[in-house]
Amino acid sequence: MSDLFWLTDAQMARLEPFFPKSHGKPRVDDRRVLSGIIFINRNGLRWRDAPSAYGPHKTLYNRWKRWSDRGIFTRMMAGLAAGHGEE
Repeated sequence: MSDLFWLTDAQMARLEPFFPKSHGKPRVDDRRVLSGIIFINRNGLRWRDAPSAYGPHKTLYNRWKRWSDRGIFTRMMAGLAAGHGEE
């Protein structure tokens, strides 16, 4: 599938301050996982229909679920929206 979505370096730099700290074991590639989560949501797909380029669908779902429950995505959106007015 050639229409995959990938976050740019600039986008990752803006999102990185919102990532939770890693405790011991490093997380799976944040860019790959977040790009996959965005792709799934943009296209209305089921997790198991995620293209393999984003890694295992279970990893995508687990990160989405864990970060959603902890309010990480909400803080990302609020932070990006607040920062937008400064530019």
